[in-house]
Amino acid sequence: MNTGALNETPRGSRLHIAIFGRRNAGKSSLINALTNQTIAIVSDVPGTTTDPVYKSMEILPLGPVVLIDTAGIDDVGELGELRVKKTVEVLHKADLMVLVMDPALGAGDYELDLVQKAASQSVPVVGVLNKVDLQPGVTPGALAEKLGIWVVPVSAVTRQGIEDLKKEMIKLAPKEWAAPSIIGDLISPGDTVVLVVPIDLAAPKGRLILPQVQTIRDILDNDACAMVVKERELRQALAGLSRKPKLVVTDSQAFLKVDADTPPDIQLTSFSILFARYKGNLEALVAGVRAVDALKPGDRILIAEACTHHRVADDIGTVKIPRWLRQHVGGDLSFEWSSGIEMPENLSNYQLVIHCGACMINRKQMLHRIAQAAAAGVPIVNYGVLIAYMHGILKRALGPFPSIRRLLDE
Repeated sequence: MNTGALNETPRGSRLHIAIFGRRNAGKSSLINALTNQTIAIVSDVPGTTTDPVYKSMEILPLGPVVLIDTAGIDDVGELGELRVKKTVEVLHKADLMVLVMDPALGAGDYELDLVQKAASQSVPVVGVLNKVDLQPGVTPGALAEKLGIWVVPVSAVTRQGIEDLKKEMIKLAPKEWAAPSIIGDLISPGDTVVLVVPIDLAAPKGRLILPQVQTIRDILDNDACAMVVKERELRQALAGLSRKPKLVVTDSQAFLKVDADTPPDIQLTSFSILFARYKGNLEALVAGVRAVDALKPGDRILIAEACTHHRVADDIGTVKIPRWLRQHVGGDLSFEWSSGIEMPENLSNYQLVIHCGACMINRKQMLHRIAQAAAAGVPIVNYGVLIAYMHGILKRALGPFPSIRRLLDE
């Protein structure tokens, strides 16, 4: 596996496999056996793993995956309860659960509760009866019957049954876990796509941001041509093409200039709108943007970002979007921000949730966040959809998605 950061499949595009079980059931040992590396700390002391630990690897034919080592579901004490809470939250991003059991303890309420939680979130479960080298007479039949799942006998120490476990993981992994294509279904071989990439304070020095890189790769995978320009060179680039491009894709912050410089007979959208579909539910996010017109001064708005990053002087999430919304409403609004893997628990306190492009989390987690907002009765929108709407060009930006564009007319 190539360990160069620019050559690796991003974590958000990998199948997420979460390893659950009680303390000392052998979860970390199992990860070491699956990866054939010593990457997780193994100890006889209960509670060695305190927070979820992520390891990217390859399991063929599944391809790139993320294994998540979690704290024991039977952890105790005040800190233990917090660890268990973090462990259960991993289910929100898991595509597959591996439930590890110690033959000396069997399966009880902890395991039954986890299997039920997984079922409620449509997460398939494969059971593992670990440490069979220590208790060779124990068989998985009773555990499988009690939990209603397939249980594979293994020894993480001797590697007995590890290949059988991999086969079962491959069998149970959801076949539709991968997100839809970023742009491949919108283009044909030989098409040209012009990508508008501003180079400003927010651009990482010496490289492009992840959505731009992934979009270029998807274009190439679909035998089309990618032309990358800055916003100031777009007009000249379009004039120099012998035939018009199939699509122009822009960074949302350059929407107004790119809209003005792109002839109306050429379709235009943004990286953020493409990722609203790729990582989430574009229809739900477009439906959510209509709540902007119902905002009034004093309303509370949550701006949620999936990662933490250095803020620049005119940051999109903390400066530009709040400024545009205040101007739109004609008064002050109450903004709150969340960054990282968790959003506030009580979303019903807000009149609107505005989410980033979600390039750093997987599709399952973004869909969970959209579902959280829906359950709280709060509309949710992402940066790209909101910015296009605020600038009056969302209908044009949704040109590649006519069925979703019609939502704005309903």
